[in-house]
Amino acid sequence: MTTVADIATKVRSKNAGPFWLTIDIFCGSPAALAQITQGLSTARVAALFNADPDTLKRFDIADLNVVKFSLPRPQIQGSLRDRDMHGAGWAPLIAEMQLD
Repeated sequence: MTTVADIATKVRSKNAGPFWLTIDIFCGSPAALAQITQGLSTARVAALFNADPDTLKRFDIADLNVVKFSLPRPQIQGSLRDRDMHGAGWAPLIAEMQLD
């Protein structure tokens, strides 16, 4: 099976403020963008991160060949239970996802 990392040129995650995380999938070409957008459902991404699908935001940005997901952080950034202060640990999880 094909994974996101097999097609994307880069997958990164980062903070989008103390309450949100953002995951960017850089596809590199319109063909790669089409494969990612068709093979990666928002519901599956929400399930991967144990997030409510209604709170997960998805942006397919064709001009940049990017798919972006934003979701609430499970813990507020910098709180005692926050284990990923910069939000960088989320990218490998989505990079390893298999496409439909």
